[in-house]
Amino acid sequence: MDIKEIQQEVVEEFADLTDWMDKYQLLIDLGNEMEPLAACFKTESNLINGCQSRVWIQADYRDGLLFFQADSDALIVKGLIALLLRVLSGHTPQDILDADLFFIDEIGLRDHLSPTRSNGLMAMVKQIRVYALAYKTKGDA
Repeated sequence: MDIKEIQQEVVEEFADLTDWMDKYQLLIDLGNEMEPLAACFKTESNLINGCQSRVWIQADYRDGLLFFQADSDALIVKGLIALLLRVLSGHTPQDILDADLFFIDEIGLRDHLSPTRSNGLMAMVKQIRVYALAYKTKGDA
């Protein structure tokens, strides 16, 4: 599936939930389903600046695709990063750079997250795009 199709799938899953407590629970469940990040990747260089919680993102480039692993010490934030990884992991750097992440607004995250969590979400998106740009540039060299 391409990034747009995965986002549409996420939007449909959240559309079934009308209460924001249920949506927060879905985020927590998604975070809990994520594989824990190996301790060797919980380094200062993988730590995301701009997040109130501690968030680590590890990127691996294989066969022209970027694969991400991540972890957080906060339940909802871990769910947010799980959503981002679901949408963006396993795609080319160019696809990640070109992606319009419409699901964030369509499921209401921007409106229902605290300003600090919203800023953290944008910092995670930014870091994933920085990785994509770095690997795209490396691949073009």
